[in-house]
Amino acid sequence: MNVRRATEQDREAIRVLWEEFEAEVPAPPGDEETFDEDWVDTAADIRDGAVYLAEDDDGPLGIVRVSVPQRDLVTVNHAHVSKRGRRQGVLKALLRAALADVPSSSHVGLEVVETNEVARMVWRSLGFEDVKRVMAAPRERVEQRLATRATGVQRASTHVQTDDELSVERAVAQFVPRLESPQVAASESWIRIADPVLDRDRDAHGRFANELSERLGAVTVALAQEGEVVRFRLYERGRMVDEYLSVPTYYGPLPKGDELALEANPTLVARLTGADRDEVRRVARTAASPADLPSDLYEQIAALMGLQP
Repeated sequence: MNVRRATEQDREAIRVLWEEFEAEVPAPPGDEETFDEDWVDTAADIRDGAVYLAEDDDGPLGIVRVSVPQRDLVTVNHAHVSKRGRRQGVLKALLRAALADVPSSSHVGLEVVETNEVARMVWRSLGFEDVKRVMAAPRERVEQRLATRATGVQRASTHVQTDDELSVERAVAQFVPRLESPQVAASESWIRIADPVLDRDRDAHGRFANELSERLGAVTVALAQEGEVVRFRLYERGRMVDEYLSVPTYYGPLPKGDELALEANPTLVARLTGADRDEVRRVARTAASPADLPSDLYEQIAALMGLQP
């Protein structure tokens, strides 16, 4: 293997490596460009920074392109090793040569696509750490979510499994932040509390249900409709034991494990609320879109648990 500084006469060899990289790691939205567009920056780095090629008798093996330091940071603008050159120390050799060829700096930076898990693992093995994250989403999805927030229903109710209404009222009076106009109503086996503060503040709603559960040693349910989705959190003796969100990815993509964690646990819900386990499975379903679920899901889930919505 030979490692050498690239020149503008290496354009075709660099094109081969660039096309390999583009096929393997598609550019994220907004970063797409042609080779001719990329070549403008590559030629600038050949002149002012450092571009190194690794090659053998069969052709180019890899490339590293760095720019001159800016604010004490040298940036690796591009790095790629072809499949036949991997696990042979090609990347390390290229980086050593390129970094030695530019003025010293205190840090080395680079950007890596989130989906390129192999590259992220390699860079971490070389000492790199995540320092910022760039996020993107289809505009249509963002505009849809913005519209939902502006017009969607926001309502919440907290239900305590007790008949001790006096203790509930005392706990409500002591909760911080102060509630605006709490409504406390008792039914056959639950006491229901509603307040505008809890309608609009999801975190306060959860803290309130948790505090009631811990203080009273009771089962509590925080039931809410947030725009087009329905959520409930189930607490037992001050500990959240189950959480459900009708569209787990409504607020953004999640790892598969986190999606599954937002499905209702029929056994727990049945044990703590008296709901029929099969009905929990049927009613408290999750979906990829609110359109795939009934419009009265909030009321259905409340009825399932014997709650006043």
